[in-house]
Amino acid sequence: METLLLVLAIISLLAGLAGAVLPIPGPPLSFLGLLMLQWSRYVVMNDSVVWSLGIVTAVVAVLDYYIPVYGTKKFGGTRYGSIGTVAGMLIGLFVLPGIGLLLGAFLGAFAGELIGRAPWQTAMKAAIGSFLGFVTGIVMKVVLCLVMIGYAIISFF
Repeated sequence: METLLLVLAIISLLAGLAGAVLPIPGPPLSFLGLLMLQWSRYVVMNDSVVWSLGIVTAVVAVLDYYIPVYGTKKFGGTRYGSIGTVAGMLIGLFVLPGIGLLLGAFLGAFAGELIGRAPWQTAMKAAIGSFLGFVTGIVMKVVLCLVMIGYAIISFF
C-alpha cells in the first residue's frame, strides 16, 4: 500500500505540473500528490508547510479563473472578449495542441470583441489583456507546482 501511495503521489505531482499548462486542475493534482506522500511512510512533512501550500493552491485555483477575465477587462474588453477567450482556448487546444491554448486565447478575445462590434484597436487591446492574463495564470500555476515538487523531493531525502 505504501508503494502504491508513493507511485500515485509521483504521478499526481507530475500530472499537476502538466495540468498547469493544460486545461486540467494542475495545482490541486500536485497538492493531492503531496498529501499522498505525507500519508505514506516514505516522507515526513511539516504540517504547517502542507497547510500553507493547500491554502495557496485554493487561492491559485480561484484566481486562475479570474485573471484572464481581469486582464481582458483591464485592457478595455467586454463580456464578448471574455467569452471569446474561453472559446478560443478550447478550440486552440484541439486545433494546435500546445501553442493552441495561447494563440486561441488571444484570437478568441480578438474575435469576441469584433463580434461585439468593438473597433479593431479596442479588440486588439482586449486580446493583449486576455493573453497577458492567461500567461500570468500559467506562470503562477507552474511556479506553485514546481514548489510542491521541490518540497516533495526535499522531504523525500
